[in-house]
Amino acid sequence: MTERSGGIFHWDAATGMAFFLATLMLFSGAAAAQQEQGDWSGTISKLSLTADEIISRLQERNHEREEALREFKGTRVYRVQYHGFFGTHEAEAVVRYKYVSPNTREFTVLSQSGSKFVIDHVIIGLLSAEKEAGTQDNRQRTALSTANYNFALADSDADGDQSQYVLSVVPKTDNKFLYRGKIWIDANDFAVTQIEAEPAKSPSFWVKRSEVCHRYKKVADFWLPAENTTDSSIRMGGHALLSIEYKNYEIIGAVPRNPPEHPGDNSTLQSRP
Repeated sequence: MTERSGGIFHWDAATGMAFFLATLMLFSGAAAAQQEQGDWSGTISKLSLTADEIISRLQERNHEREEALREFKGTRVYRVQYHGFFGTHEAEAVVRYKYVSPNTREFTVLSQSGSKFVIDHVIIGLLSAEKEAGTQDNRQRTALSTANYNFALADSDADGDQSQYVLSVVPKTDNKFLYRGKIWIDANDFAVTQIEAEPAKSPSFWVKRSEVCHRYKKVADFWLPAENTTDSSIRMGGHALLSIEYKNYEIIGAVPRNPPEHPGDNSTLQSRP
């Protein structure tokens, strides 16, 4: 995304805050993580799969969910804080969000407070970046796929947790919208539930380092974004924190799916809203 003028606030939509948005599009709209349903209940122990097999199933399920989830809306609360050499700047905005398959994203600012500069150049910039990242071409270039990343089972996967796989991800190119870090994948649904990462490439001269933590929650039959925090260290001194709270979800349109044919085998589960 084109950087805006304004000194230190070149870190607006081009910081580590923005890089995760392309990934967010994969899960929050086009491929939201959908909870599997059927006559079975409880957690199914994960299978012994390689990283490539896990990602292959993740991609397959994401495609299925992309086809199933047609429309939803919700509310986001954006909060930005900067403390450092250039003083203290804070702002908050409440935004209504609507997604319609395949590429329509609508944002309506319901309220705003704090620094007008931060509102205009950071938060509004993030909304523009999300629309840009959500186009079909950008989604393909930044998708969580073997075309864009190398994957490996992470060491922390040895903690005995049978509900999730933990994978390390390393980007194949230095693209500011790609990232390196870890992802958590639900062993039943093959859906990403958590991301902890940093940008593959610093998106701005002003940013020394950015760390992102993104988590999801179950909404009706879907897993949708719950919260995001992006913590950035700024050159010349300073610290920037972005948090996004996701709430008031409403699933408007979803295509019915068939129940799993083999309830005890998570290799053959199907989604059904």
